[in-house]
Amino acid sequence: MGDYYEVLGIDRNSTSDEIKSAYRKLAKKYHPDLNPDDSDAEHKFKEATTAYEVLIDENKRARYDRYGESGVNGNNAGSGFGGFNDIFDDIFDIFGGGSSGGNAQRRKNGPVRGSDLRYELKLEFEEAVFGAEKEIQIRRTENCSKCDGSGAKSGTEKETCPKCHGSGQVRYTQQSPFGQFVRVGTCDECNGSGEIIKEKCPKCHGSGREIKSRRINAKIPAGVDSNSIITIRGEGEHGLRGGSPGDLYIYISVKEDEIFKREGNNIFLNIPISFTEAALGAKIVVPTLEGNEDYTIAEGTQTGTQFRLKSKGVPSIRGVGRGDLYFTVDVKVPTKLSDKQRDLLIELSQEQGEELKEEKKGFFKKVKDVFK
Repeated sequence: MGDYYEVLGIDRNSTSDEIKSAYRKLAKKYHPDLNPDDSDAEHKFKEATTAYEVLIDENKRARYDRYGESGVNGNNAGSGFGGFNDIFDDIFDIFGGGSSGGNAQRRKNGPVRGSDLRYELKLEFEEAVFGAEKEIQIRRTENCSKCDGSGAKSGTEKETCPKCHGSGQVRYTQQSPFGQFVRVGTCDECNGSGEIIKEKCPKCHGSGREIKSRRINAKIPAGVDSNSIITIRGEGEHGLRGGSPGDLYIYISVKEDEIFKREGNNIFLNIPISFTEAALGAKIVVPTLEGNEDYTIAEGTQTGTQFRLKSKGVPSIRGVGRGDLYFTVDVKVPTKLSDKQRDLLIELSQEQGEELKEEKKGFFKKVKDVFK
């Protein structure tokens, strides 16, 4: 056999971590399971293993450095697995799992929770504000109603898999120069279930599952908005092997209203008023979520003025408190006047002429100052 350091591709001053790293690469490259019927790969794997077993041990490495291969002959056989434990997991990763020392993998054929479902629900504006009860239709996977999820024909039972004896997994043992490798894989006889169905249910054909259409009553709380999510526990798909069902998630979107505009729990709207109502003051009708409400505006109200009705907005989804309602008045200037209306406005203009003239003078003075 060649020089142990050359076999691993390292120099004589390499640290134990460098020795481990070098061996790890070679073991993965030349392992017999990855190179079946390749005698050259098997030979290189054995050489690397022998070199590693000597150089990773400080005492053996010292004897090898002083006396060469003759200094360690007879000392490495049957020496156990000292120094190998920390790299076994890497080697077994090659095979997709398994464990050393004969430890079996944990069984994976226990109960499995069912999948969650998502449903998109569009609400009218009023339904979102005040809440509603909606009936929705979903399709989900359930346990077969004929065999109750067992997959076996009525009157028959599943049998324990004779290959894995109910574990759902089988162990494969392989000899290597430094001991036994034991890896665990899914049983190909029962596909990991641990049971065999000899007579399958005619309805689900042994799957134990069927797709059903269900109608669900969903209670929508007052105050929901677009992007709200309603959770209904246990209405998702059924679990496997006695696992709990998943949940149903209802994603809300809300249609816009022609009058009311919502921002959080507050409501906003515009109300047109006449020129005379703005000038003289008036009692106007304000639409609210519960119906019309009278409100008195003062004389001289300007267009764009905003008013607030407290607690007339959207109820909080938490059940405590409400938002407010804000309305903005929009003064509508008449575009068509009768002769009498025109005369009255002219008379009004004449009555306020001096005042209006002074206001205009002040305005144009400000404009002139800006351009200076």
